[in-house]
Amino acid sequence: MIAAVRRRFATVPKVAAMRTRQVDRALARRIERLRPRLVRLARRARAFCLRATRALGRRLRPVAVLVLRGFSRGERLLRRLAAWATRAATRAGAAITPSRAVAATIFASAAILLVAQFVTYSSVEIGQPAYAGLPAASAPTTGGERAGEAHAYVLVPLALAAAALALLAMRRERRGLGRIIFLIGLVSLAVTLIVDLPAGLDVGVQSSRFSGTTAVLEGGFYAELAAAVGLLAGGLLYYARPCRIRINLSGRAASARRRRRRRRGSSPRKGARRPSLRRRGGASAPASRP
Repeated sequence: MIAAVRRRFATVPKVAAMRTRQVDRALARRIERLRPRLVRLARRARAFCLRATRALGRRLRPVAVLVLRGFSRGERLLRRLAAWATRAATRAGAAITPSRAVAATIFASAAILLVAQFVTYSSVEIGQPAYAGLPAASAPTTGGERAGEAHAYVLVPLALAAAALALLAMRRERRGLGRIIFLIGLVSLAVTLIVDLPAGLDVGVQSSRFSGTTAVLEGGFYAELAAAVGLLAGGLLYYARPCRIRINLSGRAASARRRRRRRRGSSPRKGARRPSLRRRGGASAPASRP
């Protein structure tokens, strides 16, 4: 019985191999029968795809032409804009020098300093502790004071003088103007910090009239302070001239000599064509003494 079971198990691989061969042969026969049909279907699908592609290409060709023409015109426009921007930047770079840019900054600082004299720079808030927990509401203010009233408008002529010096510095480059502007900025900064700051933080008579009064500085004070710092820094930069580039004149002359055209008689080709004159030994060498 055991021997019979072993024989059965031994015949299982052979039977499986035989069945697999039979299945492969059957599939091969069916594929061979279907191959002409598959070939015909593939040819029909290819022809259909070609016709559809050609029809779609004919319909999309005008759109593609319009798109390409748009790209071409856009490229021309971008090139014109780039050329115009290059010319404008070149002209601006030639007109706006570092010294003129610093002078323009000085003029803007002087204008801000002049305007800040007529703007409220300090006020008094009433009942500030009661509005501490209310972010949407703010305490009422009173007693607004202009910046020029604290120092009797002393900075007005200084601002006008700084603006005039800035205009003069734009036309003619004079290094000494930077010193004067620096002194004007220093005086403006001193007046702002020594006179305006204590006067702006002083409550004054309002403390006896209202309770919970607090003096606060408004935007006029900070504008005046920024303008004074701008004059100070602008004068220092105009005097120091850190953007000025020193040109080596000897190097420029040497480069100009290298770029200079040679004469026809001194060209290297002509010199190479000329036959070299042979010197005689007696004429070139000194006579030897006996």
